[in-house]
Amino acid sequence: MLSALANALKTPDLRKKLLFTLGIIAVFRLGSTIPSPNVNMARIDECLAIATSGEAAGIYNIVNLFSGGALLRLTIFALGIMPYITSSIILQLLTVVIPRLEALKKEGASGQAKITEYTRYLTLVLAVLNASAFVTMARTGQLLPGCTNVLYSDELFPLIVMILIMTAGTAVIMWMGELITERGVGNGMSIMIFTQIAASFPAGLWAIKESHQGVTGWVLFFVVIGIGLLVMLGIIWVEQGQRRIPVQYAKRMVGRRLVGGSTTYIPLKVNQSGVIPVIFASSIMYLPVLYATFRPEGAVSQWITANFTGNGIHSWVYSALQFVLIIAFCYFYVSITFNPEEVSDNMKKYGGFIPGIRAGKPTERYLAYVLSRLTAPGSLYLAVIALIPTIAFMAVGAAQNFPFGGTSILIIVGVGLDTVKKIESQLQQRNYEGFLK
Repeated sequence: MLSALANALKTPDLRKKLLFTLGIIAVFRLGSTIPSPNVNMARIDECLAIATSGEAAGIYNIVNLFSGGALLRLTIFALGIMPYITSSIILQLLTVVIPRLEALKKEGASGQAKITEYTRYLTLVLAVLNASAFVTMARTGQLLPGCTNVLYSDELFPLIVMILIMTAGTAVIMWMGELITERGVGNGMSIMIFTQIAASFPAGLWAIKESHQGVTGWVLFFVVIGIGLLVMLGIIWVEQGQRRIPVQYAKRMVGRRLVGGSTTYIPLKVNQSGVIPVIFASSIMYLPVLYATFRPEGAVSQWITANFTGNGIHSWVYSALQFVLIIAFCYFYVSITFNPEEVSDNMKKYGGFIPGIRAGKPTERYLAYVLSRLTAPGSLYLAVIALIPTIAFMAVGAAQNFPFGGTSILIIVGVGLDTVKKIESQLQQRNYEGFLK
């Protein structure tokens, strides 16, 4: 990997792309530290110190996961990339329901461009709604527990300016992500998410060290890093795993030429759904907490607070529900992203077949059977990875800001693998002698 990075820096074209990507990341992180107008940063820092050491610390870590610590500080890039992720997921789900979107998806590049345009519009709508919600919560003192006077003025004009600036920040982030995709290295939106999550790692690791005094703190610090590296190796091993279903294409006449007769395969990954089920489950689990935040006096809200935001044995209620939801969403997402009937029809149309399996319905049933068997261990793997912070807290008493677990580690490893593969592919395009040795 280090040799590939050195070769990439020696190649002028690739070096420009890497430097351009790093420059965009630097601008992105700078915008994540600049507060919006009308925000009392000194007061917010005091409230954050109290909130992240209380019983609900895990909830605030979830809120801050995709913003690199910018959301609760109400910076100009406070909303981060989350509105774009949410709109992308919504459009992807609506593609299965709305025939018009399904037709656009099948049109190729032109249809995908139209879907991307719809995603941008929906992102701006969600950004306005999210910015309005967080500004309102900051004004009423509900952004952080018992935290008031975080805004200098409660008048309408300063609040509208804050909402517009946060929305504009989301639009700028979306634009910068597309710039990375076009002129940089890797997928821009994925790299932005990677940057936001990686930005919170040093603080999380140092907080674990500070939670214990003396040598014990340093021992725990290095133990956590070792566990994190082992978890990364396990995730890489599973993410690279796939079941290759062989497909053979029969020879056929096209004009006067005999074509076909090739052999290929359908790669079915163990984790076919990626990190999406974990994001879905975390979003659903956050809704009851949001309800309890706005109506804290009811009996239901008190039960939610005790079982969803507490420490110790109460966290097992939250963890068990999250475990079940991740598995359910994993099956649901795989079912809408991989259609065995469509794959079987395409194979039959172009003269392809799986050796030993008849074309048509038998092929469809075989693909569904294999996919179901792969989804079972894949969903369990996702659910276990998501519970690593809870397991770590129960085992070693680490703080809730345990960095190596759940959605964060999956995204870090996934984006890292994808970016390295793209750098290697571009190196192969510029170093043909490697194929002759």
